[in-house]
Amino acid sequence: MAAQSKNAASVFPPPLVAGNHTFTSVTETVCGVVEKKPNVNWLLALMLSASIMAVLGGSVAYLFWEGTGIWGLNNPVGWGWAIVNFVFWVGIGHAGTLISAILFLFRQKWRTAINRFAEAMTIFAVICALVFPGIHVGRVWAAYWMLPLPNQMGMWPNFRSPLLWDVFAVSTYFTVSLIFWYVGLIPDLATLRDRAKGKIGYWAYGLFAVGWRGAASHWNNYERAYLLFAGLATPLVLSVHTIVSFDFAVSIIPGWHTTIFPPYFVAGAIFSGFAMVCTLAVPCRKLFGLEDFMTVRHIENMNKVILLTGTLVGYAYSTEFFIAWYSGSVYEGFAFVNRAFGPFAWAYWIMISCNVITPQFFWSKKIRTSMAWTFVMSIFVNIGMWFERFVIVATLHRDYTPSAWGYYTPTIFDISTFIGSFGLFFFLFILFLKFLPAIAIAEIKAVMPQADPHWEGYHKHEESTHG
Repeated sequence: MAAQSKNAASVFPPPLVAGNHTFTSVTETVCGVVEKKPNVNWLLALMLSASIMAVLGGSVAYLFWEGTGIWGLNNPVGWGWAIVNFVFWVGIGHAGTLISAILFLFRQKWRTAINRFAEAMTIFAVICALVFPGIHVGRVWAAYWMLPLPNQMGMWPNFRSPLLWDVFAVSTYFTVSLIFWYVGLIPDLATLRDRAKGKIGYWAYGLFAVGWRGAASHWNNYERAYLLFAGLATPLVLSVHTIVSFDFAVSIIPGWHTTIFPPYFVAGAIFSGFAMVCTLAVPCRKLFGLEDFMTVRHIENMNKVILLTGTLVGYAYSTEFFIAWYSGSVYEGFAFVNRAFGPFAWAYWIMISCNVITPQFFWSKKIRTSMAWTFVMSIFVNIGMWFERFVIVATLHRDYTPSAWGYYTPTIFDISTFIGSFGLFFFLFILFLKFLPAIAIAEIKAVMPQADPHWEGYHKHEESTHG
């Protein structure tokens, strides 16, 4: 009998949904978050994020009036926090596409509880990222020159500039991610439409549900479209941050001109993206009662990805130092010694501590299954990844000529713009949590035991065995 139970357990693995949920209870729980009236805590969170977002608006407005001289840019460090923040936010946006597209293609069913959550995070992070290329170019009113729009003056973009490549890469990434997210939302929007009690909700959700009725032909078209967009989004995970790394790698500046940047940036982006998903998922699953869907198993799997990519990032750091030594280039060697022991050594060692040492704690099953530890560690990872981008940009402060050396210090406007971008991110994310289902209802139901055609037989078997 024990052998039979063991065989049954191997055929029917532990469910991805905890608790004794039925299809009805899944719908009620997830839709309940949307349908309930906003509570005081949600309103306070929305007001706080809106206030911080207003700081971004004020900082950008003053920048337009005065120019980039209000930032801490100087002669050796021509790139400051704007490019650092751009790369930081694009990196955070990587986890959503990886969870949704790549894990979908590899048939990893544990993605179903976090894919909607991560996709929304991706879109909002890319919106924050797109702010910075638009404002750091200086003459913002001429930003349309970055697009290949014919005009009467015959002005065309410089297609040899990697900053222009960013415009195409990130805008394509945003467009595909947005459509992919929307296609996955359609069945759940129809559910909210059918449950709506007011005319505004009925017509709003009905408009975006595009006539979904759950017919077999609808599901067939939906699954084909979802697979198609997953295939389109997958190469973007690799290409987008590869192109972002070209901002640095195609230059001839010591410490930047290296072929390791593309894979190293991609690993770092996935690293920071998964960390942000954990940062958001841990409190949200508790506040909205979604622990049965975002289980410890999901959090542990994400922590394993963080451990893997964190180790890859640490390997990349060591490889950079080895290549700088092995190349025999005096300038290249100095650039890396200067990072570790120069004026910005404090930033370098914060980066190493957060990105290399912190993820190693996830070798312990007790820590990677702890919600409190996961939350704290994920914040440290994102702090470290921001400092990684800062350290790369700060390399500019000591170039070939010692007489041109300087030190970069951000101004209050650098800081306020960066903090304000978090306000924009959380404002959009808080609205998403209230007005759209944070978990893909249809996909969760598909991985429940009840969706297995043999589930009824297994259920009766369990009852007879343990009854």
